Amino acid sequence: MSDGFIPFDEMRGRVLKLLMSSRKSSAEIEPIYLVRDLLGRVRITVSDMIEADESSRAALRRFAGSLQTALGAHGYPAEVSVLFADTAMLDRLDKGAMRIHHNRNVYWVDRLVTGGDWWTVGDPCPERSVTRYTFYSVKGGVGRSTTAEVLSWHLARNGERVLVVDLDLESPGLSSAMLDPDSLPRFGVTDWFVEDLVGQGDQVIDRMAVYPSWGMDFDGEVHVVPAHGKEPGEYLAKLGRVYMDKEIPWTARLERMLSQLEEKYEPSIVLMESRSGLHDIAAATVTDLDAQVLLFAINSDSHWIDYDILFDHWRTHGLASRIRERLAIVSGLTPELEPEQYLQRFREQAWELFRGHLYDDVDPADHSAGGYSFDIFEEGAPHDPLPIHWTRGLAAGASLQYLERTTVHQAYTQFLARFDELMTTNREPGLP
Repeated sequence: MSDGFIPFDEMRGRVLKLLMSSRKSSAEIEPIYLVRDLLGRVRITVSDMIEADESSRAALRRFAGSLQTALGAHGYPAEVSVLFADTAMLDRLDKGAMRIHHNRNVYWVDRLVTGGDWWTVGDPCPERSVTRYTFYSVKGGVGRSTTAEVLSWHLARNGERVLVVDLDLESPGLSSAMLDPDSLPRFGVTDWFVEDLVGQGDQVIDRMAVYPSWGMDFDGEVHVVPAHGKEPGEYLAKLGRVYMDKEIPWTARLERMLSQLEEKYEPSIVLMESRSGLHDIAAATVTDLDAQVLLFAINSDSHWIDYDILFDHWRTHGLASRIRERLAIVSGLTPELEPEQYLQRFREQAWELFRGHLYDDVDPADHSAGGYSFDIFEEGAPHDPLPIHWTRGLAAGASLQYLERTTVHQAYTQFLARFDELMTTNREPGLP
């Protein structure tokens, strides 16, 4: 590594070191917002209330010079690195800001092309009477669509009112798995988003869901909202507009669409299939919708490495306590050969993942210590896998209408039993 080269990953550590050594010189100008722009370069934003004070301006110049030295090419020259902002702008920065030092009023703000929704975790909504579940994975091909299909069948058979929403818009498969092509509704999720841009979302919402024929005889009911309608039309053109902000961010628009669907169909449970991967489109369904999250994985290095990146991000940015109680991990495609040994290895990997990033560093056996921590063998812990067993019949695409007479039932017996326990835990007393 050549002299003077400061890589992207060292920026926050260098800023923290600078703050620890410059308390007196910068305290008078706090709060300070360090805004990392799309190029990965950092500017200083402070209140315009201090702009006229010469002492404060001198402190700013000193701090800006030190910051440029600390960040190298990732900084700006001191003379152009400071922005004075009014109260309204500071309020907007606050929404995406993370305190970088626990004793300092210094905040880090990242401007991102994508990935922004991983930086926040939405607040729970205690007045909502419906329980939401997101089906998420860092990689595809782990059985999310099939699981949503089987679980909706199971829940409706047991009297639940289920709403299934296909939010994997780039690779919609849940809709076709659950519905015959001729039974698709007129519109789907993509149609609502593009029509909402021109104020016509309300004219679409009533024609987005259908009741599948295989659910007619259940005590409960299932409504399916597909990614697209019977005629996809200009799907790619619509997909290119789905994620646009309007007066509010698209994640807030997604919440509004879900709330309208919930008001219309009055489900007790909503199942949402998310896009896989670390894109911020997937982040919205994990972090912003007040949903319990089923994390699908297989016991492979590629899955654990990607989850480690995500969990480390939550830990580093102080989000662990806000997200961890929503999570449960699923062992997708558990092999037929020696499944118990496989699940034991899976559990060990999952426990290391949660313990390293999301659990508190306390002895789980010491209840007087408080904290959020679990023993590796504790049943029902977030790292305790909900197993789905791979079978040849499942791989061949068994029909949902004959679930009990196929190997699909064998594949999901353990998962469904564990999910019922999880669902009971997630529901507050008095909810349906």
